[in-house]
Amino acid sequence: MKNDFRPLLFAGDINVYSVARAFHEAYGIKVRAYGKYPTFPCNDSRILDYRANPDADQNDTFIKLVNEFAEENKDCKVLLIGCGDSYVELISRNLGKYPDNVIAPYIDIDLMSELIHKEKFYDMCKKYNIDFPATFVYKREMGKNFELPFEPPYIIKPSNGIAYWANPFETQKKAYKEDTREALENVLDDIYEAGYDDSIIIQNFIPGDDSYMRVLTSYSDRNKKVVMMCLGHVLLEEHTPHGIGNHAVIITEGNEELCNKMRNFLEGIGYSGWSNFDIKYDERDGKYKVFEINTRQGRSNYYVTGSGANVAEYFVRDRVYQEEFEFKMVDMPHLWRMIPKGVMFKYVNPAYKKQLKELLKQGKDCHSLIYDKDGGFKRKLRQLKGQLGHYYKFKKYMK
Repeated sequence: MKNDFRPLLFAGDINVYSVARAFHEAYGIKVRAYGKYPTFPCNDSRILDYRANPDADQNDTFIKLVNEFAEENKDCKVLLIGCGDSYVELISRNLGKYPDNVIAPYIDIDLMSELIHKEKFYDMCKKYNIDFPATFVYKREMGKNFELPFEPPYIIKPSNGIAYWANPFETQKKAYKEDTREALENVLDDIYEAGYDDSIIIQNFIPGDDSYMRVLTSYSDRNKKVVMMCLGHVLLEEHTPHGIGNHAVIITEGNEELCNKMRNFLEGIGYSGWSNFDIKYDERDGKYKVFEINTRQGRSNYYVTGSGANVAEYFVRDRVYQEEFEFKMVDMPHLWRMIPKGVMFKYVNPAYKKQLKELLKQGKDCHSLIYDKDGGFKRKLRQLKGQLGHYYKFKKYMK
């Protein structure tokens, strides 16, 4: 490895760990990361120099940490990478303020703000003929005096995810599924009474279990050209209140028509960096419908690395060494999971169990946290406890 770059990651979850693991696999380096709390899986890792700072997501502290790391590594390029929405927004908002040796591979704050705000994102989708669920945009001033153009069940989620999580409340969920108008109105009241003040998205529920979901991860280079796409067929998601929608089992697959449509969108808006789309197949009309875009690699990004497209290498080859790329579609079947095999086989749609068994038999599988170069008794014990916990969580929350 050339001793000419250093990654600097922000956040403290599985996203961070997966990106750090990708750097360790590709370049053999131990990555510096900052998060708010000393939490698993980043804390006490052999592949991460993880440091907790409760103010890491505050602008002044964030800039201070970046500047200090840039000075420590003034003879290297510093790759500044966000692994959570608030950190990605911080990086984008401060573009142009970093030391000269810092590379921040993100779009400008104006485009980012449009994309991460669901109401504005859906307006952009209309221009590019991208399908999304039937949607009603609710604003607080409407009160109870509004009519929905579709029947229940209803999906309810905030337009502005960052503002939503900044106003916590007891019954807070990532998204809600409600079967009655009364329950819908109660959710709206809870959200606004907690202090949230932006619009709320109410959508028609698309039928189908978790296996109707897809996740599309793309990398757009510094020239704003999409150079890699990896479509994941989600077979199982988490169902805890805060974790609902988090991927638990993914098989990589191909879909040229869908990928080309999203590629046209990304290049049309002038996007650069990692992007991640949540999509669901609607069997009622045979269309793939987009829920949202993340302006970063997703929480489950190791499914991409495990499938043969190391996410760290794209950062480095594009932004540090400024290489040119041929477009790559990653579409060979490969299994990624975050849960024990026992949980996977118990709750996944039976139609896919044969394929899962075959991929396991062929050794075409991976788990974000199972890495033979990052061990230790204490860590393995913590990991085992977390994995066993999924048996309880799925039994309690999976309907």
